[in-house]
Amino acid sequence: MQKFELVSDFKPTGDQPQAIEKLVKGLKKNERHQTLMGVTGSGKTFTMANVIAQTQKPTLVLAHNKTLAAQLCSEFREFFPKNSISYFVSYYDYYQPEAYIARTDTYIEKDASINEEISKYRHSATQNLLSRKDVLVVASVSCIYGLGSVEDYEGLAIKLKKGESHKRDKLLRHLTDIQYTRSSMDFKQGMFNVLGDVVEIFPPSSDTIYRLDFWGDEIEAIHETDSFTGEIIQTLDEITLFPAKHTVTTQEKIEKAVVEIRKDLDLREKELLTIGKNVEAQRLRTRTEYDLEMLLETGYCTGIENYIRYLSSREPGEQPATLLDYFPDDFLMIIDESHISIPQVGGMFAGNESRKNSLIEHGFRLPSAMDNRPLKFNEFEKHLNQAIYTSATPGKYEHKHTKGKMVEQIIRPTGLLDPPIDVRSGKNQIDDLLNELQTRIVKKERILITTLTKKTAEDLTEYLKEAEIKVRYLHSDVDTMERIEILRQLRLGDIDVIVGINLLREGLDLPEVSLVAILDADKQGFLRSRDALIQNIGRCARHIDGQVIMYATEINGKIRITEAMRQAIDETERRRKIQKDYNKKHGITPQGIKKAIKDIADHEHKEATKRNSFIDKVPKEEIDHVISTLEQKMELHVQNLEFERAATIRDEIEELKKRKGA
Repeated sequence: MQKFELVSDFKPTGDQPQAIEKLVKGLKKNERHQTLMGVTGSGKTFTMANVIAQTQKPTLVLAHNKTLAAQLCSEFREFFPKNSISYFVSYYDYYQPEAYIARTDTYIEKDASINEEISKYRHSATQNLLSRKDVLVVASVSCIYGLGSVEDYEGLAIKLKKGESHKRDKLLRHLTDIQYTRSSMDFKQGMFNVLGDVVEIFPPSSDTIYRLDFWGDEIEAIHETDSFTGEIIQTLDEITLFPAKHTVTTQEKIEKAVVEIRKDLDLREKELLTIGKNVEAQRLRTRTEYDLEMLLETGYCTGIENYIRYLSSREPGEQPATLLDYFPDDFLMIIDESHISIPQVGGMFAGNESRKNSLIEHGFRLPSAMDNRPLKFNEFEKHLNQAIYTSATPGKYEHKHTKGKMVEQIIRPTGLLDPPIDVRSGKNQIDDLLNELQTRIVKKERILITTLTKKTAEDLTEYLKEAEIKVRYLHSDVDTMERIEILRQLRLGDIDVIVGINLLREGLDLPEVSLVAILDADKQGFLRSRDALIQNIGRCARHIDGQVIMYATEINGKIRITEAMRQAIDETERRRKIQKDYNKKHGITPQGIKKAIKDIADHEHKEATKRNSFIDKVPKEEIDHVISTLEQKMELHVQNLEFERAATIRDEIEELKKRKGA
């Protein structure tokens, strides 16, 4: 059995050794809750890596947004290059949930665009959890949403061995049963292809293809090949093929589920008719019967998640199966930036419930749709076998559950101090800020600017662009891969400034940033609370010349300093003093952090560019022909109810049309 093997050129220093010792000791004593209060730049991730290496537990690292999850995944991959480090976040680039607005009688159909790269990571995570012990998964809060039955996903996996006898046609039907589709033109994850005596299978979790060479009914050879070049990577004796979708189940369970769904449909239809909702009753009957026909014919239907309770044989109201169910009972959960992540988990259920109630009331869905939901917070807590909360500013939940057991990690191994804070008048703040930016840019340093609203972030970005500053804004409307790429561009120096809101506060590791400017620092509210300000301050604590400028309102010649600002400044000074004393005692000269520029998408971006570069290479005179071919392919995906794949091709067609019109 493989074990976690920590690879690093560094040894724990500062107060990392005592933090590691206390946390490991707590885990061995079966402490259920522990908190690591670690300042920015103190090496909390390295501390956690050491804890994992010493305890050898399968681990889930929960992050509150995709960008932070991607960064953590890259860091853990560096620490554990020989182990399974997976990335599990929401795979939607765009997601419009199904909804009904009664006030305007508006039905909004579910619309989504799935990111196939992220889908691949999700499958890789679940497959690794079911096949090995040295697994660490970095996940966003999407891990508390229903994922389908673990038992079915594992039980329907196909194991193939070299030399075994398998009827080829039966194998192909088996692949179809577990939601693989036969490739016609574009060969992607979750597809299979047949060429004479050769069957090629593209697993949903990989960039490589399995090629099975048949001699009659015998598997003569199994090769793993490169999906782009076709080159043989290795020859295998056996493989395990997991289903292409997480919501997969057996035909027997589908037939049993359909019987139960029809019973509930009859009951609900009678309820609606009794209260005079004839239109709603007819609507529900029509929509549900169509879904059931698709389920029986294909094993899948659009909106299958609304019937997941029946397919997984769960009782009404019973908690759904999630990624957490894929972990063994003794797993370790690390909740990063817990002061944000825990409240976020707690708030997921209510919003989902409100939307579903409207759909059920007006006959768009059966009451079972309510069971397609995120975990309630008390259900989430039941999964907390052993948890470590990490944050520079732990919240109420952490304080309540780890009173007297909080581990502090204040000292930075580099000797770096928290940045000095300069409070300035908000009058002419943009002109003052522009001067500061130009000073830093000349020295090839990077800057983060935090605003209170998206509109302000976008307007300030446009203003700075006009001043010839290389700047981008970053907020929740920017999709996952683009957010990662923007941060990478900042580190590379392709851009010098990022303007954002609260997305910039938690956990972003940007050692090139020497200045954080906080606009409207004296405004009351969550974004300018003590903890929020401390998080902002920490964003430049990895640079030896780090500095924070707070711009606040000037009244009668006096700058307004709120209680939150005062507390943040005092806490920063406390931490500076602890670090100064440590540096003096040990003769340490502060050193800036230098870190390799990597991200979760490095390899994938290269591969995607290699595979999709045909769009840029298509000669203009051939564009019409290529568009026509893609439109046929898109129509085929629509007929197969593969709407997400059709949407991807639609985007490719749009790109080609833009090229044609250029």
